Amino acid sequence: MVNSMEHTDIKQDLTGDSGDGGFLDEVLAGLSKSPKTLPCKYLYDEKGSQLFDAICELDEYYPTSTEEMVLRDNSGEIADLIGPEAQLIEYGAGSLQKVRILLDSMEAPAAVIPLDISREHLMASAKTLAEEYPQVEILPVCADFSTPTSLPEPVGNPEAKKVGFFPGSTIGNFTPEEVINFLEIVADDLGAQGEFLLGVDVKKDESILRAAYNDREGVTAAFNINLLHRINRELKGNFDLSKWRHDAIYNDDRGRVEMHLVSQCAQTAHIMGQPFEFTKDETIHTESSHKYNIEEFVDLAKSAGFSSLQTWMDKKSMFSVHYLKVA
Repeated sequence: MVNSMEHTDIKQDLTGDSGDGGFLDEVLAGLSKSPKTLPCKYLYDEKGSQLFDAICELDEYYPTSTEEMVLRDNSGEIADLIGPEAQLIEYGAGSLQKVRILLDSMEAPAAVIPLDISREHLMASAKTLAEEYPQVEILPVCADFSTPTSLPEPVGNPEAKKVGFFPGSTIGNFTPEEVINFLEIVADDLGAQGEFLLGVDVKKDESILRAAYNDREGVTAAFNINLLHRINRELKGNFDLSKWRHDAIYNDDRGRVEMHLVSQCAQTAHIMGQPFEFTKDETIHTESSHKYNIEEFVDLAKSAGFSSLQTWMDKKSMFSVHYLKVA
């Protein structure tokens, strides 16, 4: 088996910078809208990724622990579906924690190809994974996984079966229309007969959702406000962070939690010299997290060319894990 870290180093050289050249354009466009928005993918710079890791450890934030429990409780059945010598393509890989649950149950996994927009966090996570699983090729790709991306082939087994992995209910950050577009991109990545394992948060009592996205320790607030800090640092912004607060609400009509940055007074902020006016209590919508009942998500997947092979849930029906196949 080829040494994992040799290929980690090669792919670090070959992959791009994750599309940060569009950061300015997308921020300016989003803040010119009414209501104002910012793309959630830019929450995940190195600091933002670290803060999100901390969010995942919070008691209120049920998705991480619940999904891990579902994966562990059903790891044998999942590994049987994946089969031997498969390669895993993880979208929005983050810290690569949950893929370890799969690797520990799989028979002779060929490779892990993690995709993430945060280069520093991705490379550090990939290095650690490669050290823990030296028999598996680890081939990180720094990219915006919501757009078509050229993926490397495992040197040791280029014909290995492709199985996508998308944990964490990140699929909920997309609108239903964007879900279909993303799934079509994944289907192209995986090819005919490819398979896809992903986590999807389900609809539940609003009080549970509000607590999960407005934690008592303020970690989610720091994660959200860090986006303004990033704009100040990378785009010559002058947002006064003390004049902003975090809020997350549940939009029942759209079945989603919405994260907002709320202006606490009338103010003006500049980005690359361009002014943006904010009224008191005006918000910037930074992220949505859509929740789906099982039937709703299966129907979406079918619209994108996938069939459902299996769905697992925890005993309290808080979270779902789907195993799909390219139809």
